[in-house]
Amino acid sequence: MKTNKLRACKKCHILTEKEICPICSLPTSQYWSGYLAVIDPEKSEIAKKMNAKLSGEYAIKVR
Repeated sequence: MKTNKLRACKKCHILTEKEICPICSLPTSQYWSGYLAVIDPEKSEIAKKMNAKLSGEYAIKVR
């Protein structure tokens, strides 16, 4: 059985299974905490504070 671990971009904090962020093209980290699902980034105050411009899943903190 294969388990997929999510990784977080060190810059934009988006969650992905890849080692390189599909948005920033920077390395991702397996060390992250907190989870945020953004549905409408234009209306979300939290997304604005995190600078999340796209809908998706984000990590709150990335090491």
